[in-house]
Amino acid sequence: MDKIDRSILFLLQKDGKITIKEIAERLNLTTTPIFERVKKLERDGYIKSYKAIIDRKKVNLQLVVFCNVTLNLHQTDYLKKFEKDIQQFPEVAECYHVAGMFDYLIKIYAQDMERYQDFLSNKLASLENISKVQSSFVMTEVKDFSYLPIP
Repeated sequence: MDKIDRSILFLLQKDGKITIKEIAERLNLTTTPIFERVKKLERDGYIKSYKAIIDRKKVNLQLVVFCNVTLNLHQTDYLKKFEKDIQQFPEVAECYHVAGMFDYLIKIYAQDMERYQDFLSNKLASLENISKVQSSFVMTEVKDFSYLPIP
């Protein structure tokens, strides 16, 4: 991957609807090599998909929660089961297996505190092997960027 590929990725991250022609104009190239490069970046897995970024507040998801989860048992089978089970919940936007004081960091969107409590009590707590859950509620989104700083 060279400087042009990095520039293409940067532009596509900022605006997934940008046209090949617009990319070519910004990079002072013709459309054919840009088109070929984008297709290669897609084939090689650099570009995984194209998505719309939805304003969560417009769809009434007012609450953002970061939830730390600790498991009782840490054998591979238990980790895999938790990772499989957590994916069934649409409230869970992101889930990371982390090192440190907790085993997993989960990002959850909910309409309000009542809906989060329902998620916590009836969904998350129903999973086996959970020892401890600690929730942190977002008060203000200071920075929410949806692109990677490509070196």
